[in-house]
Amino acid sequence: MTQHPCIGLLALQGDYPSHERMLDERRIMHVRVTRPEHLQGLSGLILPGGESSVMLKLLEEEGLLEPLRACIAGGLPTLATCAGMILLAHEVTSPEQASLDLLDIAVERNGYGRQIHSGVHPVRGANGFPDSEGVFIRAPRVDEPGGGVEVLGRHQGDPALIRQGRILAAAFHPELSESHPAIDLFLHEIDAKLAEDPRSR
Repeated sequence: MTQHPCIGLLALQGDYPSHERMLDERRIMHVRVTRPEHLQGLSGLILPGGESSVMLKLLEEEGLLEPLRACIAGGLPTLATCAGMILLAHEVTSPEQASLDLLDIAVERNGYGRQIHSGVHPVRGANGFPDSEGVFIRAPRVDEPGGGVEVLGRHQGDPALIRQGRILAAAFHPELSESHPAIDLFLHEIDAKLAEDPRSR
């Protein structure tokens, strides 16, 4: 990376340690985000997998819900994986629940089945993004997105990796794959943001 960014990991619940290990391997600075003040000075943000309903409850309890929404809506490069994608979706079903409503998608929780259906599956690249594989763990299924969303990868024909503005969202867990191109793309988004806005360095 061209600068020395500090990436925030939402660490209220879920598998944020896997993201920490991935960032450590790449020697990238990171901090755990558990309070609103932890959002200050970040170059990027990761919303990990876990239980989206529990995350929502804890975000509200810690006063993080609106500050988090404002940071992401303001253009902070964000990687949302699995439950993180659900947090950002416009509509959530199976069952219905509230969200931050920052991605023009509808998602079905556990759309490919429960834990026994989890595994590593092909992700067919789209719009110039390469083919890859994804670790799907109780993954959400994404309906066809709105016009402002770019589909970068598909699983069983469904969108599985998408980009809207500076938000990159995956139904799978790229942090669990070795050198996944989705991580490279997220880091590139941070570099691009730093290059265009020196104040964010």
